[in-house]
Amino acid sequence: MGGAALLRFPGVPGSRWAIRADRAPWRERGLRVITGERPGFGRSTRLPGRGFAEHADDMAHLLDHLGLDEVYVCGASGGAPHILAFAARHPDRVRAVTVIAGAARLSDDEVDQMIPINQRGYRLTQAGDEAGLRELLQPIGERMLAEPLAGFLAQMATAPPEDQAVMSDPGWQQPLVKAIREALGGGIDGWVDETLAMFGDWSDVALESVTASLTWYHRPYDPECAHCRRPTACRCPPKRKAGRMARRRPLVRVLPRG
Repeated sequence: MGGAALLRFPGVPGSRWAIRADRAPWRERGLRVITGERPGFGRSTRLPGRGFAEHADDMAHLLDHLGLDEVYVCGASGGAPHILAFAARHPDRVRAVTVIAGAARLSDDEVDQMIPINQRGYRLTQAGDEAGLRELLQPIGERMLAEPLAGFLAQMATAPPEDQAVMSDPGWQQPLVKAIREALGGGIDGWVDETLAMFGDWSDVALESVTASLTWYHRPYDPECAHCRRPTACRCPPKRKAGRMARRRPLVRVLPRG
């Protein structure tokens, strides 16, 4: 299989099926796209207490298995800290990084700007209340499994109109439904662990070790995830480039060329 290799990290809750319905941009660029499932999601067994380093190392082992030395890396939303951990822990394997609307560490003054589920998840994590986090996510996960599209859109009801327009596209919805069913089919353990890591201290993400060129696409404000609303928010390494996404279609994926 030829073509440049692109390692793609899905968002949350995500699985290996969190891919584009329209793969023409990948074919046009001759890309070989590789993705995986984080512990606790889909067919990947749970790893309690994990952070971001574990999955980063898993992906390095996957590249070993595929015989790939260097890859381009991309992803969005909750995949961002895993991307940063991979780029920091395996810098010699990364040709360039692109993050779209990526989650960054929250500060206390940003919490009230988030959608309700993220506000509650953050506060429960900060309180060390894993049982409370399970009580929050369990019924949501059950609703999302029963009606993946309706359950997801209910959690995104307060998203900006531009996002609502994208999420109403059947071509965007098709892979989402498959990805959610795969991600949560075995339960919410992976989602709980991911939330604890996402709203934790990010101690295993050493940004100073990222040496690859990193492009971070964002909007000035995004209530779905804390992200690079200001240049210092993502605390990117020196070779960063922060670009604002077009307001008309903020969820369109931007892929590296060449």
